Amino acid sequence: MTDRPPLQPATARRSPAMTGHARVPGDKSISHRALLLGGLAAGETRITGLLDGDDVLRTAAAMRAFGAQVDGAGGEWTVRGVGNGGLLEPEAPLDFGNSGTGVRLAMGLAGVYDMVTAFAGDASLSRRPMGRVLDPLRLMGVQVEATPGDRLPLTLRGPKTAAPITYRVPVASAQVKSAVLLAGLNAPGVTTVIEPVPTRDHTEKMLRGFGANVEIETGAGGLRHIRIKGQGRLTGQAIAVPGDPSSAAFVVVAALIVPGSDVVVENVLVNPTRTGLFDTLHEMGASIEMFNRRNSGGEDIADLRVRASELKSITVPPERAPSMIDEYPVLAVAAAFAEGETLMQGLDELRVKESDRLASVAAGLKANAVDCEEGKDWLLVRGSPEGRGLGGGTVETSSDHRVAMSFLVMGLTAENPVTVDDTGMIAASFPQFVDLMRGLGAEIE
Repeated sequence: MTDRPPLQPATARRSPAMTGHARVPGDKSISHRALLLGGLAAGETRITGLLDGDDVLRTAAAMRAFGAQVDGAGGEWTVRGVGNGGLLEPEAPLDFGNSGTGVRLAMGLAGVYDMVTAFAGDASLSRRPMGRVLDPLRLMGVQVEATPGDRLPLTLRGPKTAAPITYRVPVASAQVKSAVLLAGLNAPGVTTVIEPVPTRDHTEKMLRGFGANVEIETGAGGLRHIRIKGQGRLTGQAIAVPGDPSSAAFVVVAALIVPGSDVVVENVLVNPTRTGLFDTLHEMGASIEMFNRRNSGGEDIADLRVRASELKSITVPPERAPSMIDEYPVLAVAAAFAEGETLMQGLDELRVKESDRLASVAAGLKANAVDCEEGKDWLLVRGSPEGRGLGGGTVETSSDHRVAMSFLVMGLTAENPVTVDDTGMIAASFPQFVDLMRGLGAEIE
């Protein structure tokens, strides 16, 4: 288990209008998958725009441990894969730090191999449940030795031959879906995932791009059957990773709530399974213009022009949660400056993120004089459009990068400064966050 580094607090203060152009780091979801499939494919995979945050670097290290040659820096990487079915047994436990996506997808990829693979993480990741991924792997013949509650550290012992399964995911989770599909790559026959609620579809798109035999059938009510034929050949690809909409969210909300702001965020992924926040902000009255739309590698990309806006409250329905589950913390900040009461529903998944993210956000709002109420799976925020009386508190981030960045955004327009107790973990997903925001005019110290 990794040691916790010293805390790095930061304070954000009311700032002048934010202006300029920004380009956020590469999408984290796509970066993880590019390394995993590039490491498994035969031949060379070239990746540009890769997010080089700590979470993704942990996945790169894991693929090296599995026998792939992974080289790169500054967003340009080359991966020489081992070929489907060719993963090697790691010599030591794979430490994924704070990366829930990396560890869960790697469990699916490698757990069904006839070898022993151990997984570890930091204190925060070790509190997060892994059972939702381990349950289908058990059905495929994987033996699991885990910390009570199916938590890290844990060890997987794969079967001689993995059994293909048909698995209906019990919760809307792209990680579970992806783990089962990746496991199906090394199982004979056809593995099927049944997805009642559509989630981000990067895995299906990228599997097809690498040459996997994937079929998708969408039935009544959006029910999806995703089938993958195992033990096929994967071939290395050239992948350009677009900007992460979950990272762009912080710049977008800051530009909306800081008076007079006018910011362009370039090269942002606008896959329909990832734009729930932008749709919600539009409903709240946000000025967000998507232009220069294009398609790359099967993914939709656009530039965003964002101008300061007077936001109004809305009710965010629970069915929107899968398309914006990582963006609720910064949406809560936007709601703190909106007119009226904003109700966010269907937030139970936030309880099992890097922190109990719902509780952390509610506590941070209250610490900064925001009138809010927290339920089991909902959050109600009563806004103060001009930020009068807001701020002045210190937020306990609980090692959660999205909580830290969200409340620094809040401090940019609250009447009083907002302090977060730690920013060190921001390197997991957005290492350039503070410098980028300062470059647009934000006062963060």
